Amino acid sequence: MPSEIPPQPTEADWNRFLSEVATEFGCTTGTIHRLDPADGLLKLVAAQAIPPQLIPVISTIPVGKGIAGAAAERQEPVELCNLQTDTSGVAKPGAAQTQVMGSLAVPMMQGTTLRGTLGIGKLVPYEFTSEEKDKLMSIASQAAEKL
Repeated sequence: MPSEIPPQPTEADWNRFLSEVATEFGCTTGTIHRLDPADGLLKLVAAQAIPPQLIPVISTIPVGKGIAGAAAERQEPVELCNLQTDTSGVAKPGAAQTQVMGSLAVPMMQGTTLRGTLGIGKLVPYEFTSEEKDKLMSIASQAAEKL
């Protein structure tokens, strides 16, 4: 399990947490977005191994757009076994630039309140098990109150 998040987490704390979560799931990439109640958009809090040219693209995500936005809208895990070949329309244009194949995004829920999203990705095609999805949901819920 990732180490405890302090009461007033800094950007460095969120990046450490994200790195620990990604490592725990054998993933290379990851993102954490916070839902901004003022405008209803997901705002990037932490990113791991995301190409620099994509950071401006993923810094602000509308709920319902992309994998993170879909997880926020549905309030359930959203998975793509291979983002590189996905034709579902869930992945945003340009997402393939991450080189990620297997990806999973989950909502960060504090009770029934959406606080943000947590996403992880592998550089190989991968189908996450229901146990892995449940575990990531649990980790995300525990972290949501600090977001």
